Amino acid sequence: MATVAALVLAALLTTIAAVHFYWAVGGRWGVSLAIPTSADGHHPLFEPGPIGTATVGALLLVGAAVAMGRLLPTWQVVLLRLMAVVFTLRAVGDFRYVGFSKRVKATPFAYWDARLFSPLCVALALLAAVASGVLDAL
Repeated sequence: MATVAALVLAALLTTIAAVHFYWAVGGRWGVSLAIPTSADGHHPLFEPGPIGTATVGALLLVGAAVAMGRLLPTWQVVLLRLMAVVFTLRAVGDFRYVGFSKRVKATPFAYWDARLFSPLCVALALLAAVASGVLDAL
C-alpha cells in the first residue's frame, strides 16, 4: 500500500509542478482562480512572480522525488511525514482566506479552494503519511 501511495503522490506532485512551471513561463489558464483575493474578489492578496512560482514547482518536484525514494530511507520517512504535516496545515488554512478554516468564502478562489485545493491537500497529506509507512505501526 505504501508503494501505491508513493506512486500516486509522485504523479500528483509532478502534475501540480507542471502547472506551476506553466504559470512561471507566462501561462494564464487557471491562475486567476489559484490566487487568494480580498473579500471583494477583485484584489489578489499577493502577486507571485515567475521565480517564486518556479520555486514552488521545483519544491513539488523534490517532493515527488522524495516520494519515489530517491533518498536514504530514514530521510525519506522524515520528509514524507513533514510533507504530510505541511499539506495538512495548508488544508486547515489561515482562518481567513485559505483552507477549510477560511472566513472569506464569496470569491472565485474560495470556491475552488473549498472544492479542489483544500481537499487535494488532504489527499496529498494522507498519501504522504501512507507512503511514509505511518500505517505500518498500526
